[in-house]
Amino acid sequence: MAVYSYTRVSTDRQADEGESLGAQQRRVEGYAMMNGMTVDRHFVERGVSGSVPVGERQEGAALLAALKPGDTVITPKLDRMFRSARDALNVLHQLREMGVSLHMIDLGGDVTGNGIAKMVFTILSAVAEAERDRIRERISDVKKDQKARKRYLGGKVPFGYRVGEQGDLVEHEAEQKAVALIRELKGEGKSLRGIAEAVQETGISISHVGVKEILTRDMV
Repeated sequence: MAVYSYTRVSTDRQADEGESLGAQQRRVEGYAMMNGMTVDRHFVERGVSGSVPVGERQEGAALLAALKPGDTVITPKLDRMFRSARDALNVLHQLREMGVSLHMIDLGGDVTGNGIAKMVFTILSAVAEAERDRIRERISDVKKDQKARKRYLGGKVPFGYRVGEQGDLVEHEAEQKAVALIRELKGEGKSLRGIAEAVQETGISISHVGVKEILTRDMV
């Protein structure tokens, strides 16, 4: 019966700051000693987001593959191992079926064999997933705000604009005139290829696909 530890940081920088790998391992070693256990192997996940399911992480997959009935896994905190409630509960069920104990230090110990611990585990797993959803929503709100203020968000710069010194989108005079011409010719019933040819005659390079993108942008 082997004892394994699992620790993780999302970025290489976190490996040396804050919730460092070293601090996590020392916490695991201390917990193991207090409970009469010796850690046989440390599975260390460096620079991997908690949103990635455990079985899809390099060290997480190696840990699951190494487990045998009667083994024990120790991790310092819920969020070091899981962020998704679904992933947490799936792995917990898998470990219980195998007869493997999972100890989460922040939850007080074994979460596979204690009814109260399992209830807390389920609740906190759901909370962790909810928090991730809130983070995603905040990021989405920031992007919407940046878009509304014409901030450049990366990718292809829209026709008619250039990226300014402050990272915002500024109008490109010649291309803005071309955009106005495109709209005018579309209003006259011209085809996309016909519009593209007319714009090209003014010295602006654009394809019928580019014309379609601009007209589609107007409808958004």
